[in-house]
Amino acid sequence: MDVIEITRQLGKAIQADERYIDYVNAKSRNDEDKELQELIGEFNLIRQNVAFESGKPEEEQDKEKLAELNNKMRTAYDAVMANENMALFTVAKQGMDALMNQINTILTYSMEGMDPETCPSEIAADCSGSCSTCGGCG
Repeated sequence: MDVIEITRQLGKAIQADERYIDYVNAKSRNDEDKELQELIGEFNLIRQNVAFESGKPEEEQDKEKLAELNNKMRTAYDAVMANENMALFTVAKQGMDALMNQINTILTYSMEGMDPETCPSEIAADCSGSCSTCGGCG
């Protein structure tokens, strides 16, 4: 069995994981939530207006308009995040991100020569990311 075949098996295992299933279901609920999609669209439009105004030379920027747009953008963001489906999606995405971080950590340690069976699945909090200055993983 080669590395690509094993990777495909890993992909299947990820798709069978409860965190992945929760993520896909939450994403689907978000996509089907018309109110949420309208809120996201409104937020994106305001964000584009902020970017447009911010992109002007400083002397041409309307500071009051920019402040008003930033306030509207914060309000729109809060409305998006207050949506129940978005809240569920956020939690599901955090679970999926945690799973992927664990997988990436094991792969990274394995690429550095550590035993895949015993290497940690999470990077230590005090890890700088540079193995050249590391005293060892614990």
